[in-house]
Amino acid sequence: MGEKPNRFPVMGNFVFDWEQDRRSLTVISINHYIFAPKKVGRNKQKPLLTGLTIDSIGAEGKAVTRNGELVVFTQYAVPGDVVDLQVTKRRSKYAEAFVTKFHEYSPDRIEAVCEHFGVCGGCKWQILPYDKQLHYKQKQVYDQLTRIGKVEVGEFKPILGSKRNVFYRNKLEFTFSNKRWLDFSIESSATANMNALGFHVPGLFDKVININKCWLQPEPSNEIRNFIYDYALAEKLSFFDIKEKSGFLRTLIIRTSSIGQVMVVLSFFYEDLEKRIRLLKAVQERFPEITSLLYVINEKGNDTITDQNIEVYSGQDFILEEMEGLKFKIGPKSFYQTNSEQAFNLYKVVREFANPDKNDIVYDLYTGTGTIANFIARQVRKVVGIEYVPEAIEDAKINSSINAIDNTVFYAGDIKAVLNLEFFAKNGKPDIIITDPPRAGMHEDVIDSILKSEAEKIVYVSCNPATQARDLALMSVNYEVVKTQPVDMFPHTHHVENVVLLIKKIFL
Repeated sequence: MGEKPNRFPVMGNFVFDWEQDRRSLTVISINHYIFAPKKVGRNKQKPLLTGLTIDSIGAEGKAVTRNGELVVFTQYAVPGDVVDLQVTKRRSKYAEAFVTKFHEYSPDRIEAVCEHFGVCGGCKWQILPYDKQLHYKQKQVYDQLTRIGKVEVGEFKPILGSKRNVFYRNKLEFTFSNKRWLDFSIESSATANMNALGFHVPGLFDKVININKCWLQPEPSNEIRNFIYDYALAEKLSFFDIKEKSGFLRTLIIRTSSIGQVMVVLSFFYEDLEKRIRLLKAVQERFPEITSLLYVINEKGNDTITDQNIEVYSGQDFILEEMEGLKFKIGPKSFYQTNSEQAFNLYKVVREFANPDKNDIVYDLYTGTGTIANFIARQVRKVVGIEYVPEAIEDAKINSSINAIDNTVFYAGDIKAVLNLEFFAKNGKPDIIITDPPRAGMHEDVIDSILKSEAEKIVYVSCNPATQARDLALMSVNYEVVKTQPVDMFPHTHHVENVVLLIKKIFL
């Protein structure tokens, strides 16, 4: 691969010269290039660090190197790359930077499969072989538990990799925008089509990259998105302008299930009955496999639809997922693990760690739509699920009903307010607590209630090992970690799930 010159062609006839153009272009692989969002101004020029070797991957998936005692973080580089780095932020002990030049490529580097790599902001680890991704995710979990939480991790099991590392997601959300991100193959915005249907460019809230093919969700996801995009252009439908708060088409959500069901949710900024019906009818006729075609009129300032009325155009208002003979209803607002196949493996780890007895009472905190609660219900006496989203709790109850499960009870409310001694007295003290909180981890009041519960076992599922480490440290007064199992739910990203089994300490 060798040394790259300072001056090289990029995407057609455009030529970038670092000495003459202070825009920050980063070479991220042999055929992929990206502009870093931040510019380096003449009066605020930070140091250019040359000839540094990337030696590791650290927090948030950033590549790590050192310049003397200074730790430097960057992106789109892998261990073994030799690079020049332009510093953008400097602190006493660390700096953040972007790559301006590759002197040598790591022998571990591979070519990114996606044409949008480096611009859409997703799948940043495509240039790293999957076995190396798993290595650094396992290291990330171990380091965060032992260094941040000072946790004795007990038996630390090898990370459980995903069988599929492309087309593994069951849900994607796309944005319509009249502010398309332009690459160098487009000469000027004066002649270019400025409409896009895709993902926001990181750091640029009003810019959206138009996606041709996404490798995350199986078909008919790409076919549906591209059909809607082409139809909108042909019919001259207006795309949303986030600054001006104008435009007809707003967002698109596509959900798929392992049993072949498909949900499409189109969001419009305002009602135009004729245009809306024509578009929905065209989608329905082109894709008869869509089992749930929904729409929403969202007139508010942000794109979230959790507080909106979602209407059915055709089919049902839900799709079904299956797992170990159980059926799970998924609505347009439902949370469900986005990697269905790996979710099954994750839940099997949870059940194995819990090792429940038929007489056990199990509490499932942050239960969502009750997936774990219903998954484990047939092995125990009773499951009590708590979740702060009322709609999710209604789905959890339905999921118990359609599977003829009658030993679950679900409560909606703020867990730190719901979980107390009176709640234990009403529902019975838990023998096992399963907790799967959001990335921020658990509130201290929730941890305090868990400690007061005196449950024999706690199974803690986390999508953020750093906050999990913090919480484990707080629970260490009464509990010890005996098993740890990382699970990779999101290949080509730095994100990793982690399952920990805690056992109540015996005090003599």
